[in-house]
This record gives sequence, structure tokens and C-alpha cells, in this order.
Amino acid sequence: MAQIAKMEVQTEIKSSADKFYDVFRNKLHLMLKISPQQFKDGKVVEGDWKSVGSVREWTYAAAGSIETRKEAIEAVDDKSKTIIYSMLDGDMMKCYKTFKPILNVTASGQGSLVKWTVVYEKQNDNIPAPIKYKDFLVSWNKNVDAYLLNA
Repeated sequence: MAQIAKMEVQTEIKSSADKFYDVFRNKLHLMLKISPQQFKDGKVVEGDWKSVGSVREWTYAAAGSIETRKEAIEAVDDKSKTIIYSMLDGDMMKCYKTFKPILNVTASGQGSLVKWTVVYEKQNDNIPAPIKYKDFLVSWNKNVDAYLLNA
């Protein structure tokens, strides 16, 4: 029987923690412009782009394949710059019973440290760890950082 597991991804960026967090907190609707090589489509299904309980659908590229996902904003803590998402449906849910990415951004030196913690449970023991999403998250962090540095 598959157990709940955790995967962590950290990326040092040059942008300030406030600016980087603000993109994820208030400007996700710009993601098609910020990271077009990854995001192909995105729309709100319930609520809006930033409120807890809001649901969004994305079409994105991960590890060379186009996938879809439906996600909800589960919790937000602006003081600690943390957002918890919960995947509701989509390609990754064929492999994982639960998939919960948690974003945390902290100031670090001249820039910031972006940390994603993904809590997941495999559908069965034969399913691999979600390593392909690790590369996706690192690229996403770097794309947002580049966008902010060039803004």
C-alpha cells in the first residue's frame, strides 16, 4: 500500500521574496505570458485567481508532454509567504491519490529562496516518485524570476 511521501525543491532566485510571492498570490493570470514554454492555457473554474477555495484549470508542458490539471487554493499565509494548493483532477491524478504543492518564499541574501514541498500519495507502489514535476517547478521558478528581473 502506497504511503504519503514528500518531495522538496529549492531554487535560489535574484528577485525579492515580496515580488516573487506577489506573482503567485496576485498575478497567476499572467502565467501564460510569464512562462509560455510551460503554460499553454489557464482559466478560473470557480472563484477568482487568488481567493482560498478558488479552482483553476491549467494546460501545461511537463517532461515533454502536455498535461492538464485542476487545482484549488487550499490555504494562504501572506505573513510567511506560503500558499498551499490541492490538485483535484488531471493527468497527475492518474498516478497519485493526493498531490499537494506548498509554495514558500523567503528572503535570502540579495534575493530569495523559493521552496516547493509536494506532499503526495501514489495510487500504488509501482508508480514512480513525481520527479518530472521537480524539473517543472525549478524551470517555473526561474521563468518567474527572469520575468521579474526584466520587468
